[in-house]
Amino acid sequence: MSELLVDFITSLDGHASGEGWPGFWGLEGPEYLGWLGEQPEVTYLMGANTYRLMSGFAAGEVPNGQDEFRPEEEASVDELTQAPKVVFSSSLAEPLTWANCTLVRDDAVEAVRAMKSSGSGLLSTIGSLSLCRSLLRAGLVDRFRVVLFPVITGATGAERIYDGYPDVALEMIEHRTFDGRIQLVEYKPRVLEHPPLGVPS
Repeated sequence: MSELLVDFITSLDGHASGEGWPGFWGLEGPEYLGWLGEQPEVTYLMGANTYRLMSGFAAGEVPNGQDEFRPEEEASVDELTQAPKVVFSSSLAEPLTWANCTLVRDDAVEAVRAMKSSGSGLLSTIGSLSLCRSLLRAGLVDRFRVVLFPVITGATGAERIYDGYPDVALEMIEHRTFDGRIQLVEYKPRVLEHPPLGVPS
């Protein structure tokens, strides 16, 4: 059975991006980049908006506010291009132009449920906030990982990650600091029907 990881990189105030900021908020360091390079092979899951954005980067479109990609950003996009990707969308047309992408028009929750039961590798989301929210609500997420970058993007932040989420209990299974400033926290999530009645011991 496949394992599903929801994976976010965020500002401290829970934004997935910020207008004018470079990738990784410009704060990635050698420890963090080395850890990224050690990650196991995964099949990435994404929605149409993330596909449009990332495939644009792969085709050479530079993010707003930048003249060119930094080497770290280029390497990240290249790795994504080589990886298998599943795109859930009813609006995109085939064939998808980004390499190694499969378009799925069926309900994303049911499709991922089937992928988990029939597969054996690691599935991981990238971006795609509404997809992640739907998969979490459905109880399909095995691990919820957040890498926190030490910035508050109150004026420029975009894509608030946790808006619309249910209440979720999080059991920590991993934590780590990279380069003396970047925090990784990883949890096993459990969606709650109501707040817990007592305080955990």
